[in-house]
Amino acid sequence: MTQSNTVTVHILDKEYCIACPQDERANLESAARYLDGKMREIRTSGKVIGADRVAVMAALNITHDLLHKQQRLDQDANSTRHQVRDLLDRVDQALADDSAS
Repeated sequence: MTQSNTVTVHILDKEYCIACPQDERANLESAARYLDGKMREIRTSGKVIGADRVAVMAALNITHDLLHKQQRLDQDANSTRHQVRDLLDRVDQALADDSAS
């Protein structure tokens, strides 16, 4: 892989060179900054010791947040779907009433 296809990121004071398509570079850098911030928060709390454990806790926290947000999006989508169905039913009923008159 050529140098232009790798991105160097810093996570918890360590440097990682990661292969990445050019069009995903900004997303990877953003993800690395986010992960670094979460890991630093956990390390600073002093409740978790060791980089491996900090990484696992950060992964669990990030995954929990992601799953929670996906669940809320699914609930919102279902609610919107029901609202649209109700509106369509009302429109159909109004059109049926209008044509019956």
